[in-house]
Amino acid sequence: MKTALPLSLLILLSVQTAKASSDEAWAAFEKTVEEKCVAAASGMIENPEAAVDPIGSERFGLAIVTGKAVGADARVSHICVMDKQTQAVELGSELGEDRVTVELPD
Repeated sequence: MKTALPLSLLILLSVQTAKASSDEAWAAFEKTVEEKCVAAASGMIENPEAAVDPIGSERFGLAIVTGKAVGADARVSHICVMDKQTQAVELGSELGEDRVTVELPD
C-alpha cells in the first residue's frame, strides 16, 4: 500500500505531461498548416486567412484559405492540403462565393 500512492501520483503526472505535450504538438501542427497554406495562396488571394482543421485527416493537414481575389472584387476560397510527412502543400481550384462562403471569426 505504501508504494500504491507514489505510483498513482507518478502515473497521474506522466499522463498530464503527455497531454500537455500533445496539446502543444497539435497547436504547432495547426500553425504550420496555417502558415504554409496562407503562403501558398498569397499570389491568388490578398491577405489570405485560413480556417484550419485542428487535426486534419490521417495523412493530411486541411484548411480552407479565403479572402479577396488578387485583381478582382470577388471573395474566393481554396481548399488546402498539407502532407503531414513531407509538409508539401497543394491548393484546390478557386471556389467563388457561388460555391462556398467562409466567414472567419475576428
